[in-house]
Amino acid sequence: MDTILQILASGLTLGAMYAISTAGLALVFGAMNMLNMSHGAILALGGYLSYFAVGGMGLPAPVGVVFAVLVCAAVGVLIYQIVARPMLRSANFETRIFIATIGVGVILESIILETFGPQPKPQPVSMPGSLTLAGVHLPYQNLMILGIAMLLMAALGFALQKTRIGRAIRATAQNRDAAQLMGVPIGYVYALVLAISGGLAAVSGITISSLSSLLPNMGADPMLKAFIICVVAGLGSLPGSVMAALFIGVLEAIVQYVFGVRFSFALLLILVIIVLIGRPQGVFGRVQGVRL
Repeated sequence: MDTILQILASGLTLGAMYAISTAGLALVFGAMNMLNMSHGAILALGGYLSYFAVGGMGLPAPVGVVFAVLVCAAVGVLIYQIVARPMLRSANFETRIFIATIGVGVILESIILETFGPQPKPQPVSMPGSLTLAGVHLPYQNLMILGIAMLLMAALGFALQKTRIGRAIRATAQNRDAAQLMGVPIGYVYALVLAISGGLAAVSGITISSLSSLLPNMGADPMLKAFIICVVAGLGSLPGSVMAALFIGVLEAIVQYVFGVRFSFALLLILVIIVLIGRPQGVFGRVQGVRL
């Protein structure tokens, strides 16, 4: 029983980290039909910015986290203004923005590499110590990550469902032209969505690097897993993505314990193939009809 609880605790921590990174990716796709391939690079940038603010500038850890979130949110707005906005009404927007954001991600990774170097660096934003409860070893850092993820997802869900701007985001996601005719400022909504996504990516980068280390390309694996979770849940389904992230985190912890770490990613890909065959729109996605 102790082993099962320990695996569950580790899996929920993994799922919480995946949920933070996946939420930003799903939010942008749901609102803009845009797959932001620079999401992983923004994630790495957030981790390095907190490292610079806390380790280099000597700021308190909470201030360093806020600094990283604000800068990454600003990067999201810049991506909209410089990259996405000129392409928004062009033909094949989804394909063009997919390729363009790959380039943005490469640029951001190159900037990180030139600024901080290729050597791994420790994340100073962490919480030492642990708690043993019913025979289960629970590091305070893991508990903090789980608490942050739950708080962020609850705040994001409340904002989308209960606030005016949340209703504007959902209206834009349902029908951009109709929302614009009803007076919704589409440009502001898109910029805000990318800003929120950038801020979430920063938090994800900080939490992930606090359990491992900082590397310029550290966002590649979380980005790929976030994409897998989005596919399993259904692209654009934010609540489904959060639930899928927690499920996949627990599944990955079980697979790593039973079969070994090297099999975890392979089994996640098998899960994606099974979902795509049985339910192409995703577990929580909806079938859409298009009149030709």
